[in-house]
Amino acid sequence: MEYTPALYATAWAVLPPLVAIVLALITKEVYSSLFIGIITGAVLYAGADFGGILNHALNDGIIGALSDPGDVGILVFLVILGIIVALMNLSGGSKAFGKWALRRVRTRAAAQAATVLLGIIIFVDDYFNCLTVGSVMKPVTDEFKVSRAKLAYLIDATAAPVCIIAPISSWAAAVSGFVEGQNGISVFIHCIPYNFYALFTILMMFGLIFMRFEFSNMALYERNAVEKGDLFTVDDINAQAANAADEGSDKGIVLDLVLPVIVLVICCVIGMVYTGGIFDGESFVNAFANSDATYGLPLGAFVALIIIIIYFVCRRTITFTQCMSCVPEGFKQMVSPILVLTLAWSLNTMTGSLGLADFVAKLVENMGGAVMGLIPAVLFIIACLLAFASGTSWGTFGMMIPIGLAITQSQPQLTMPILAACMAGGVYGDHCSPISDTTIMASAGAACNHLSHVSTQLPYATTVAAVSALCYVIAGFTGGAFIPLIIGAVLMIGILAFLKKRESSFKISDAANNMNAADM
Repeated sequence: MEYTPALYATAWAVLPPLVAIVLALITKEVYSSLFIGIITGAVLYAGADFGGILNHALNDGIIGALSDPGDVGILVFLVILGIIVALMNLSGGSKAFGKWALRRVRTRAAAQAATVLLGIIIFVDDYFNCLTVGSVMKPVTDEFKVSRAKLAYLIDATAAPVCIIAPISSWAAAVSGFVEGQNGISVFIHCIPYNFYALFTILMMFGLIFMRFEFSNMALYERNAVEKGDLFTVDDINAQAANAADEGSDKGIVLDLVLPVIVLVICCVIGMVYTGGIFDGESFVNAFANSDATYGLPLGAFVALIIIIIYFVCRRTITFTQCMSCVPEGFKQMVSPILVLTLAWSLNTMTGSLGLADFVAKLVENMGGAVMGLIPAVLFIIACLLAFASGTSWGTFGMMIPIGLAITQSQPQLTMPILAACMAGGVYGDHCSPISDTTIMASAGAACNHLSHVSTQLPYATTVAAVSALCYVIAGFTGGAFIPLIIGAVLMIGILAFLKKRESSFKISDAANNMNAADM
């Protein structure tokens, strides 16, 4: 008989991630915080059985995460990305692109806008987005004294929020897999106008950039960057090591960065549709919908790595021996994120074994007496809390979308708002939870202290989430997307205008915004 803990599907299931998050924010140290959260979950699962605690924490948790094919596939993908980034840096491609961009980017606002646009263009996968955009744009944003915390926010905000509204992405494939009995890609596309959190996040980024101000914790980091030239505010050994690794050859050209990125994008897309059966006669759309991102992405990245090494050796920018030296260097740069990801996945195992999903399902079932129009907003808030606590958007999709589909059986007019609310709540948690893999990757991509990224991003993400929740209330009663989109957009701009007037916000002067390389 399968063991079921006494505290299964109770409010205690929320405690392990809550302990990890609170400790991380208090101590500013993520490794021990995650590990204590894992131990907390194991104690709640096994009770006073010391052997059971160790077995659940290590065997089911950490070892289980490192033996899961999907998790290992993501880790392999990250290591290959790290190697490719190291190759681009060593060849001087990143440095050459930075110099090229500086001749065309004239202001801080333009540097940040270029980062956002590049993040939107690279919509295939959030992991790929985080590391690629960070590697490409760091030299440019550093030159214009954009703090690493702001860079990490721009990277993170163009990862999950963009992927969830991109039909050709690993996220579209994941979501379609949870929508049983319907055309998943079709449902995904129809939900895009209702994905208020993603759309308003993009609006907020451009609003902050062109209104030239920051608020809350981000204001301190940006003030230090502009006025003191301190891009970090909080020192981080891993960030400094990543900076040192960025120094490359002066012989590089822009093509040394652009070509590897293009090859990587093409190979990753081919790898994903390959796993979806495109070579067995499936259409491109169906192949993407049926793809396995945890296998397709590392497969595509591995092929891309071989092509990129051949390119650099043939161009004689770097030797084959130097290319091979990038293998351990790329792995070394990924050690910190890999460790955090492993612990975060293990923590997710703890919440799963304690029945967090079933606990959430009970909460939703008990809201039958509520006004039906409030259901999208309620599901959005629950998905936000669940994704923030568990650090997984795809896991949240798997828990919330089936619940949403069950509700739509009696409320078909609310199908799109309800499903979009489940997706948007998952994206919020993926965007800002300190134990989210994408949040971790954004910190790594920007070479920013992880908790600096979390503390500066959280107020921004929560502001957007609050506006989105209101829009889901409106959508629940109107059934359409147009009215809540208009109201939400006006409200977002109004909130930003109000915050800009507050003394605690940091207004970037025209002189600071317009500074260029010649001024430094």
